[in-house]
Amino acid sequence: MSSPYQSIYKDSLFQNKTIIVTGGGSGIGRCTAHELASLGSTVILIGRKLEKLQIVAKEIQEDGGTADFFECDIREETIVQATVKAIIEKHPRIHGLVNNAGGQFPSPLTGINQKGWETVVRTNLTGGFLMAKEVYLKSMSKHGGSIVNIVADMWGGMPGMGHSGAARAGMVNFTQTASVEWAASGVRVNAVAPGWVASSGMDSYPESMKPWILNLRDAVPLKRLGTEAEVSSAICFLLSDGANFISGDCLRIDGAASQGGRVVPLPKAKNSESYDGFHRSVIPEIFQNDDENS
Repeated sequence: MSSPYQSIYKDSLFQNKTIIVTGGGSGIGRCTAHELASLGSTVILIGRKLEKLQIVAKEIQEDGGTADFFECDIREETIVQATVKAIIEKHPRIHGLVNNAGGQFPSPLTGINQKGWETVVRTNLTGGFLMAKEVYLKSMSKHGGSIVNIVADMWGGMPGMGHSGAARAGMVNFTQTASVEWAASGVRVNAVAPGWVASSGMDSYPESMKPWILNLRDAVPLKRLGTEAEVSSAICFLLSDGANFISGDCLRIDGAASQGGRVVPLPKAKNSESYDGFHRSVIPEIFQNDDENS
């Protein structure tokens, strides 16, 4: 067993609760799954690549937690329906859903064809809707629960990734609508919008974007990137009983980058230290030789 996850929450926070994490095989999803498991939850990992899910489930089990996994393409309604049905057959009550799965590719709007646009929208909007609806219908409508949708820093547009920005904005609106329609069942629906976070996804972008990525911290008032654990801790809060009167909201986790810093000169920052309780976190390859970002 490795050293335990250093969560800021008590280790029984999610005892006897079952929480689904889509996109749980890497990045923020993997980190969140580990933290939830460390807090007593049975974590259900969802993703398209079975091997990645198996690795994370094994990590969690080695650390003393409980995890199960199901291969699923969240973009396909019949597959989502069958997967949620299979989950509930093994785990009768779903207490939480983290809609984390997503993906995009960099391109100006004029370089995105219909197929590329629809693929990103299906991944970042349609898939989250399908998962949330099915979990609500099959479990939460009867027992209540909490849903957290992961979006992005798309405030004021998302130049260079307009397909993703449109999908994420749609997910925020879906969050607001679902929070009203499902409230009578005791279901809370919120979102978190991570800004620039040093996660494994940073290594998936082309080499031409490397200089831009390495300078991202300069556009953040806190003058650093976030950690996966800083996003996970916000997700855990929104899933917890401490957030029982919070619904329909979107929490920005971006070091104030979306609050006007793009036009106001930013002084050198101090007194802001990263929180990284994830004992298995790995610095993205792009930052491993960059002391300021790591």
